Amino acid sequence: MDKGKIFRDLHASTFVMPNPWDVGTTKLLASFGFNALATTSAGFAFSRGLPDGAVTFDAMIHHCREVTAATSLPVSADLERGKGDSAERAAETIFAAEAAGLAGCSIEDHTGDPDKPIYDFSHAVERVAAAVEAARALKRDFVFTARAENFLWGRNDVDDTIKRLQAFEKAGADVLYAPGLGDIETVRTVCSAVSKPINVMARPGFTVADLAQAGVKRISLGPWLTNFAFGMLETAAREIQEEGTFGFTRSAMSFGKLQALFGKSGE
Repeated sequence: MDKGKIFRDLHASTFVMPNPWDVGTTKLLASFGFNALATTSAGFAFSRGLPDGAVTFDAMIHHCREVTAATSLPVSADLERGKGDSAERAAETIFAAEAAGLAGCSIEDHTGDPDKPIYDFSHAVERVAAAVEAARALKRDFVFTARAENFLWGRNDVDDTIKRLQAFEKAGADVLYAPGLGDIETVRTVCSAVSKPINVMARPGFTVADLAQAGVKRISLGPWLTNFAFGMLETAAREIQEEGTFGFTRSAMSFGKLQALFGKSGE
C-alpha cells in the first residue's frame, strides 16, 4: 500500500487532516474516521513541556516513527525547518521523513532566528527545490508541502507570501501552505494565485464549506487540538481549586471507551 499515493489522491477534494501529538491521540483520531493525520511541532513540544521550536530534529523524527507505527492512515509531518539551513539539509530532511514511514512532510521558510525569522527569498526557493529533488528520488510517492511563514512572524505581506508560494510551486512543491491567514478573502486570494493544492490552518470563524468554496484542498489544525486539551485541563484544575467540585468529569471520555479503543488497537 503506497500511503503517499493515497495521501496525494486525497487532495482531489477538500479534506480535514487533524494533528495528534502522541500515540494515544493518534489512535483516537484515527478511530473517528479521518482519512489522514499530521504531526504538530508545537503540540508535540507542549506535550514534552517545551516551547515550540525546542524539539531536536532527531526527537521529532523518533516521534514521527511512533505516530506512523500507531496508525494505518497516511501521516504527514510538520518538520519545521528540517535538519538545518542549507539546501542540502532540506534534502536530507526528506530522506529522513521517508525512512520514518511518513506519507509526506512540510518544511518552512522560517529560520528559527527571531531577529531574522524568514529566509531570504532565493535561499528559501533553493531549499524547496532541493527537497523536491529528494522527494522525486524516492522509490514511493511522497507529498512535499512548502510553507511560507510570513503571517506567523508579523510579516502580514500577502504579496510576498504569494510570490514565495508561486516560486515554491514552480520549484515543484506538491502542496503549498501559508499558516496564519486570517480571513476567507485572503485565503481565496492565495488560492487563486497558484494551481497546486493549498493547505490552510483552521481558526475560529472558518468552516469547511467556506474554505472549500475558496479553493482550499486541505485543512489542518496545527496545535489547536493540543491547546484545547490543555485548556480543558486548566478549566478542570481551576474548578477543583476554586469551587472544590468535580463537574468536569461529566464531560470526560469514559474509561471503558478508551480501554476498549486501545485494547482493540493493541490486538
